[in-house]
Amino acid sequence: MSHHHLSDSEIDHYRREGYVVVEGVFSRDDLAAVDRTVRTLTDDAIAAGNHEQVMELEPDPVDGKRVPRRLYNPFELHETFRELATHPRILDRIESLVGPDIGLQHSKLNMKPAKVGSVVEWHQDLAYFPHTNDDLVTMLVYLDDATEQNGCLQVLPRHHTHFFAHELPDGTFAGMITEPIGDGRFGRPVTLPAPAGSAIFMHPITPHSSLPNTSDRPRRTLIFEYRAADAFPLHVGGYVGDLEKLTHHLRGREARYARFGGPPPLMPVLPEKGTSLYQLQEKAKETGDAKSSL
Repeated sequence: MSHHHLSDSEIDHYRREGYVVVEGVFSRDDLAAVDRTVRTLTDDAIAAGNHEQVMELEPDPVDGKRVPRRLYNPFELHETFRELATHPRILDRIESLVGPDIGLQHSKLNMKPAKVGSVVEWHQDLAYFPHTNDDLVTMLVYLDDATEQNGCLQVLPRHHTHFFAHELPDGTFAGMITEPIGDGRFGRPVTLPAPAGSAIFMHPITPHSSLPNTSDRPRRTLIFEYRAADAFPLHVGGYVGDLEKLTHHLRGREARYARFGGPPPLMPVLPEKGTSLYQLQEKAKETGDAKSSL
């Protein structure tokens, strides 16, 4: 049986910088199967007229047609996604970072379609779903070649040990970093271009964002959020219970006790009803109290 754990140098890079990029994790055949599944799911949902249950659409049409912006909970939608999420090529590497007892916290697929792919403002993932400790890993798989031109991920390295502000003046959650971080005090962003099939393993407190896709090529990214089994969610509203229904224990032993650790977590004032990252950020910017922080 082959093993796919991260190397010592990759682990060191993750611990120091807050992320690590591994190229060639998935083959073209793997990606072709995902592509077929994505097309089937989105086409069927649009044809059935119930796309709101499956995906979120871009606000601006392309060639007169609405196009998907995000696919909700892909792990729940099809075996293709479950096979990728539980493949040893992923779980072995997650084990290298959080230990042998692993759960899935959530999943999503950001489409970043050509010409209209939405911007994602700077944010830290764990600000959305605080846990008793920070042994979670955001794992992203590029389904297309990712470049700066089509909106690849960018990160602010070495800032995964503390939280930046994500609140509007009235205390509500903005879904984005609301304090200025672009004056050089915190270093400069690093873009993460990589070929299709590459995986990014990112600490849940690493600040990250992506630019809009104005190119003629899509930049789809499949995202799975993993957590150590003894990282338990903290209650920040009624929607947390709904999210927990979508979690899955994947490997090792389930935990009987919560472990506490990491920086004191933000406790955001979130809407009771689930609202996407895009919608939170757009609403925050509409108020005029939140602007892009870089």
